[in-house]
Amino acid sequence: MHVRPTTPAALVAHVVELVLAHPGRCRVLVDGAAALRPDALADALVEPLRAAGRPVARVHADDFLRPASLRLEHGRHDPDAYLEDRLDARALAREVLDPFVVDGTYLPTLRDAARDRATRAERVREDEGAVLLLDGELLLGRWFDAELTVHLAVRPATLARRLGPDRAWQLPAFTRYEQEVGPQDVADVVARVDDPRHPALVVR
Repeated sequence: MHVRPTTPAALVAHVVELVLAHPGRCRVLVDGAAALRPDALADALVEPLRAAGRPVARVHADDFLRPASLRLEHGRHDPDAYLEDRLDARALAREVLDPFVVDGTYLPTLRDAARDRATRAERVREDEGAVLLLDGELLLGRWFDAELTVHLAVRPATLARRLGPDRAWQLPAFTRYEQEVGPQDVADVVARVDDPRHPALVVR
C-alpha cells in the first residue's frame, strides 16, 4: 500500500470516473470526520455528475440521527455513544439506501437534530441512472449497501488538531472506528487529507 499525491480537482475527477462506471442507480458513501469535510467532497461531485447526464440526490447522514433521548442517553460527550448510538442506521438503510436502488425513491431527511423533531419530509423519486451522494461520519462497517465508498483519512495528530479542544472527547470514537472497522481497508477509495490542498490517494 502506498500513497499517490493528487489535487482536489483530480480527486473529484477520479471519484466521478468510478461513479460513471456504474450505468444504473449508484449509491456513494463519502465517509470522514465532519472536521475533514466529507460534505464538501460530496458537494463537489454534484455538478460533474450532472454534466455527465446523471441525476444526483444529496443526503446528509446528520439528517438521520436518532432522537436525543437515545443518542444522548449517556450524556453529550460519551465517545462510545457517539460511535454506536448517534446515527439511526436502520432508518438510513430503510428510507434511503435500500429503496433508492429499487425504484429511485428516498427520504431526503428524517430528523432535525437541533430541534429534535421529525422533519416530515416527503419522499423523492429520481430517474434511472441517478446517483445518491451520502456524506457522514463513521458510516462504514454498518452493513450499508453501496456501489462506491470513499473514506477521508488523516493522521491521529491531524484529527486531534482539526477537532480542537471542544471536540477532543470524540477522539476515542474515531480510534475505535479505526481499530474495529478499518475504514482504510474496506473503502473503495481512500484519500489522505492531512493537507486538504494536497490530498493523496491510497493505492493498494
